[in-house]
Amino acid sequence: MKLEDDDFSLFGLPQQFAQPAAEVEQRWKQLAARVHPDRFVTEGAAAQRMAMQWALRVNEAHQRLRDPLKRAAYLCELRGAPIRAHDNTSMPSSFLITQMQWREALEEATDTSSVQVLDHEVRQSEQQLHQQLQQQLDELNDAPAAAQTVRALMFISRFRTELDRRMDALEQ
Repeated sequence: MKLEDDDFSLFGLPQQFAQPAAEVEQRWKQLAARVHPDRFVTEGAAAQRMAMQWALRVNEAHQRLRDPLKRAAYLCELRGAPIRAHDNTSMPSSFLITQMQWREALEEATDTSSVQVLDHEVRQSEQQLHQQLQQQLDELNDAPAAAQTVRALMFISRFRTELDRRMDALEQ
């Protein structure tokens, strides 16, 4: 193990989008136990500092690997197609139209059932995009296309927060 290893190498996992959640959690627990600073109490301050660096590195990798969206963005970056969400919002025009339709539907939603219908539609789209992402990254090795899909999923994640807020407001 080296601190500069990519997250997948660090966890001993294949560098792919599809990862069994239970496997990621098991590897994290094993690594976290191995590098926990308390195991190095008798070895002095330098060993404890190094263990702390390792613990931080393992936890950082775990955060990325356990979250499908973060994992996909990380894979895109590793494969030379960083997401650059702050300065690159390009998406297919069909998805932009869908975004506008969802926003209009949310603005017009006056009861919980209409928000639930919209939420169901968004969830279906999200599932389709996750399947598309797996194909783009694991089968086609098309990181630029996957980066675009990740940006779409980032929008959906933010939009889901808006849906939840609207649902909460309507339920009060």
